[in-house]
Amino acid sequence: MVSSSERLAALRAQLATQRLDGFVVPLTDEHMSEYVGGYAQRLAWLTGFQGSAGTAVVLPDEAAIFTDGRYTIQVREQVSGDDWAYVDVPATSVAGWLAAHAPADSRIGYDPWLHTRAQVEAMRNGLADRGASLIATSANPVDAVWHDRPAPSDAKLVVHADELAGANSAAKRAMIADWLAERDADAVVLTALDSIAWALNIRGGDVDHTPVALSYAIVGADGATDLFVAPGKIDDAVRQHLGNAVRVHDRAAFAGRLGDYAGKRVAADPERAVAAIADALEAGGARVLPLRDPVVLAKAIKNPAEVAGHRAASARDGAALTRFLRWVSTECVKGGQTELSAAATLLAFREATGVLRDSSFPTISATGPHGAIPHYHVTEESNAPILPGQLFLIDSGGQYADGTTDVTRVIPIGAPTAEMRDRFTRVLKGHIAIATAIFPDGTMGGQIDAFARRPLWEAGLDFAHGTGHGIGAYLAVHEGPQRIAAPNYPGGAALEPLRGGMMLSNEPGYYKAGEYGIRIENLLLTVPADVAGGDPGRAMLGFETLTFAPIARDMIDPALLTPSELSWLNAYHAKVTQIIGPQLDGEDEAWLVAECSPIG
Repeated sequence: MVSSSERLAALRAQLATQRLDGFVVPLTDEHMSEYVGGYAQRLAWLTGFQGSAGTAVVLPDEAAIFTDGRYTIQVREQVSGDDWAYVDVPATSVAGWLAAHAPADSRIGYDPWLHTRAQVEAMRNGLADRGASLIATSANPVDAVWHDRPAPSDAKLVVHADELAGANSAAKRAMIADWLAERDADAVVLTALDSIAWALNIRGGDVDHTPVALSYAIVGADGATDLFVAPGKIDDAVRQHLGNAVRVHDRAAFAGRLGDYAGKRVAADPERAVAAIADALEAGGARVLPLRDPVVLAKAIKNPAEVAGHRAASARDGAALTRFLRWVSTECVKGGQTELSAAATLLAFREATGVLRDSSFPTISATGPHGAIPHYHVTEESNAPILPGQLFLIDSGGQYADGTTDVTRVIPIGAPTAEMRDRFTRVLKGHIAIATAIFPDGTMGGQIDAFARRPLWEAGLDFAHGTGHGIGAYLAVHEGPQRIAAPNYPGGAALEPLRGGMMLSNEPGYYKAGEYGIRIENLLLTVPADVAGGDPGRAMLGFETLTFAPIARDMIDPALLTPSELSWLNAYHAKVTQIIGPQLDGEDEAWLVAECSPIG
C-alpha cells in the first residue's frame, strides 16, 4: 500500500515534469459540488483527509492542508503532521498562505475546472507580491500519479415523477426562459448538478448520497435545452420524458460547445461555474453575465407537492429513527456494540421501510470523544466501542423519492453527568429559540443565528459551525442559498433573505474535545406567522418543525428550561407520539410513549 508520504513525493515529481513548483488541490469536482464522486476525491487520495470540505497546497519544501472549525480534530487524526501543516480557515485563506509561503518567481499550478474565477483571482493576487505566477494546467497532475483512480460512475438517469416534483420540466424551463428575457440574455449555463436535476425532473446515481448525474446543461431564451451527459446513461424512458425540446449530447462535447456563442450574452453563475467555463465562453466571443443560477432560488422555495412529500418522508424516517433510538437505549448499555454496528443497524431500520434510495450523507456515528468532531466519519480504523458513561451522537438522513431527511440525536449510554445534562439543555434551549423564532419577511439567516447561541454564551460556551443549512427535495442534503450562520463561523455570514417555503436545519451543538459532543437537529419549514397586534401590512415569518423523533429526556435538566420552553418540548413530544406512534407496535410503541411523556 502506497503511503501518503509516497503520494506526496510522487506528486512533487510530477509537478517537476510539468514545470510547476506547486499545485493547489481543492475538494470539489467540475461542478463545484460539496459531495463528489470517487473519481474526484483527489484531496482524500493525496492526504488521507475524509472530511467534506478542505484544500491542500503542495510546494517544493512544504505542504499545507486547509480546513475549518468543523474539522480541527479530524484533520489531525487523519493527516500526517510530518508531511502537512494544518491551517485553519477562514483565519488564513489559501491565497493568503500562498502569498506568505510560495517561493519567489515560482510557478504554482491549478486546475481551471476545479476553481471559480474569484478563487483564481485571489490566488493570483496573493502570488503577485512574491513575483510568483499562477498557471492553469491542461491536465491535473494528481490524476497523473493516481494510478488506481476510479472511473466516473456509469449509473443511469431516472425520471423524477412530476407529481413529486410539483411542476413539469417544461414549466421549469419556461421559468428559466422568462428569467433570461428579463435580463436580455441569450442562454444560461447550468453547472450545479442539483440545478440540472431539478430543472429537468431527472435524478441520477453518480455521487454517493446525492441523486444527481454528471452533466451540464445550457438553456436558451426559448427554453430549449442542450443536455451534456454520457450517452450510456440515457434510456428510452428518459429520452421520452425529456422530449424534443431537450437535445442530448455527449458530456465530452460540452467544453467545445462553449465556443459557439460569439456575440451572445451568456449567464454563468460565478459561484458555481468554474473558471474554465467562463474562460471558454469569452475565448469564443461570448459576453459572460456573472449572475446567480436561476434555479437556485426557485429550487429552495418548495412547492406544495415537495412539502407534502417531505412530510411523508420525514414521518417514515422518524419511525425508523425511533426504532433505532430504542435499540441504542436497550442494547448499547449491554456492551458489544460499536460505531459501525450502530450505523449499520440504523441503515437496516431505514431499509426496512422498503423505499429508501440511499443515505443522504455518510452517517456520523460517534461515541465519546468522537462526538466532539462535528463531521466525524467512522472507518474500520477509527471504529470505537460504545461504552457506558459515554454520549452517543448519531447524525444521519435518508434519501427517499418524496424527500430528503437529516436529523441528529444524542443518547446517553447509562447515566449522564450533571455537566452533560447542563450542556445538552443549553443546546436544547438554543434549538427551541430557533424553532419558535418570529421575524420579518426578508430577515437573513445570519440575523437569527445568535438565538441558538445565547444559552451557551451565557455559560462561556459556543460551537464552531453554522446553526442551519438548506435542504433539497430528493436532492442535496446541503442546499443553498439559505443558511443560518454568523460571519465568524465556517461559510461566513448567511446573507440570503429567508422566504416562505424554504427548508432549513436547526442544529446547534456543543463539543468538549476529547470527551463528548452534543447536537440536536430537526428540519424546519419557513411559514407565514400571524402576530396579533402587529403592524398592519408587515409580513412576518416563523418556522414549522418537520422532523419528529424523541429528544433524550434523560439528558434534560428541567430546572434550566423556562415555562414556555418546557411547553414547547412537551407539545413537540406529544406530536412525535401522534405522528410516529401509529407506525410502531409492541415494545417500540411503549418505549416511545414513555420517552415522550410530559416533563415537569
